[in-house]
Amino acid sequence: MARDPICGMDVLPEEAAGTSRYRGIDYYFCAPACKEAFDKSPEQYVAAPPVVSATVHEAPSTPSHPSSLNPHTFRVVEIPIRGMTCASCVARIEDGLSKLIGVRAASVNFATQQATISYDSEQVAINRMVQEVRALGYEAAVAEAVLPILGMSCASCVQRIEQALLQVPGVVSAAVNFATERATVTYLASVVQPADLRQAIEEAGYHVADIAVAGIPDQEKAAADSEVRLLQTKFLIGVALSLPVLVGSFPDWFPWVPTPLSDPYVLLVLTTPVQFWVGWQFHRGFWVSLKHRTADMNTLVSIGTSTAYLYSAAITLFPASITPPGMEAMTYYDTAAILMTLIVMGRWLEAKAKGRTSEAIKTLMGLRAKTARVVRGDLVEDIPVEEVRVGDVVWVRPGEKVPVDGIIREGQSALDESMLTGES
Repeated sequence: MARDPICGMDVLPEEAAGTSRYRGIDYYFCAPACKEAFDKSPEQYVAAPPVVSATVHEAPSTPSHPSSLNPHTFRVVEIPIRGMTCASCVARIEDGLSKLIGVRAASVNFATQQATISYDSEQVAINRMVQEVRALGYEAAVAEAVLPILGMSCASCVQRIEQALLQVPGVVSAAVNFATERATVTYLASVVQPADLRQAIEEAGYHVADIAVAGIPDQEKAAADSEVRLLQTKFLIGVALSLPVLVGSFPDWFPWVPTPLSDPYVLLVLTTPVQFWVGWQFHRGFWVSLKHRTADMNTLVSIGTSTAYLYSAAITLFPASITPPGMEAMTYYDTAAILMTLIVMGRWLEAKAKGRTSEAIKTLMGLRAKTARVVRGDLVEDIPVEEVRVGDVVWVRPGEKVPVDGIIREGQSALDESMLTGES
């Protein structure tokens, strides 16, 4: 029996999910995520080569060191993330989450817009991961519940309930209003159920009258649809404002254009909402990248359009101070407006395509089994598929789905492989 150096779980070498060789020693892993974390920096998990000695003195490990991971506190969580636009977003989120103390591995799927994180629940909380995602300029998709609470008598009750809710893994924030006797809780729907919130409050000594969850059941789909609608609205408004800017910037090409439309002040007024409202997400992304000393597409778009806009605005407002005598003042409002509108159109089309792809992948993932029938000693019990561990014996009856990968030990049957082949 070998021990996974990442999570500390016991692993049978012949049934390990992966293996790596470091300093002449083979290490076995219970899951691909553990192997990936080990391969990135094995020196963090292996302090030094083993030394044969009659007496072994084990050096104490600090709580923040990866080798101090307690297998009983090892967890895996999936956090839906909104706002990713390219592969660099994936790399930035993975890098930011991996730097958190207690996080063993972080993998972000751009197609499904989800981050899968392996962590030690004693060293890092889910709230901290959500904060890191937001600090990087993205948004963790959360649900909101309003809980009418009975039994509060003073201000200390508010603090007690808030603390009880914040101790529930997956709760991002909790605010209790003593006057209205309601608690507003934001939480990760993939981790916390409304029943968990009710239980936490009742264990604190209070009663929940009812729970109303804000929004429709599929919070992630609602958020994605909202993003598509917003980008569509921005694109249409951008077109409505950019076309007059385009024709007004070239009166020689469009002689039928009214003279006031060619006035630089009119062009400034038309371009300003395109630059700062239609393209706001690019400027926000640029600011976040600047704080983290990185660059991406948002940096390019923001700097390029802002340069054209600010130069044109300066020429319009202070022509005598900027334009040398004898030279004609040239503005580039059309460049800023048209470029911003076209890029927003690309983001809109990308969001629509990404939404359809994500829904198809989630539909495919919905075909997998939710529970597994595990044989442990003389007992056979149904458990969530996430709780199946390497070395468990899974009993699959005729007509059931195979819940996990494994080796057939006994019996034979025909398997439905439509999930893999796409056949109906």
